[in-house]
Amino acid sequence: MRFSAFNINVFLFFKLPSAFWCGVRVKSINNKECVVTVKHRWFNQNPFNSMYFAVQAMAAELTTGALVMGKIKESGKNISMLVANNNGNYTKKARGRITYICRDGSLIDQAIKKTIETGEGQTFWMKSIGTDEKGDQVAELNFEWSVRLK
Repeated sequence: MRFSAFNINVFLFFKLPSAFWCGVRVKSINNKECVVTVKHRWFNQNPFNSMYFAVQAMAAELTTGALVMGKIKESGKNISMLVANNNGNYTKKARGRITYICRDGSLIDQAIKKTIETGEGQTFWMKSIGTDEKGDQVAELNFEWSVRLK
């Protein structure tokens, strides 16, 4: 399978259906960054007329996780990945289309290289920033990923 935004969205449908039905979609991905959008709708709202924080977290995690998946595929090795920790700040109500971007793709290379060389698990932090249609930041989420050889 070619690693593309379309194929990741198909993967979402079959393997992460809750994210898919909430409207989380990968718009673009390359070696350095991943862009994911999600639109505020009735299905993913909270009682305060904005997007539920967990839906935002799914979109933010996907920006980081898709990059990790791509780098693992690129390595050709059998490597497992897992979120070990996360934190976030929500700074504004998320309404309309929210775009999450992670530009930390280069952080993954070193961890994968080291886990292949040593056989030991490695961890690293990645950041995803969410903005609304006006360009205002609505959230910043950080994910600590763990990778290790299977």
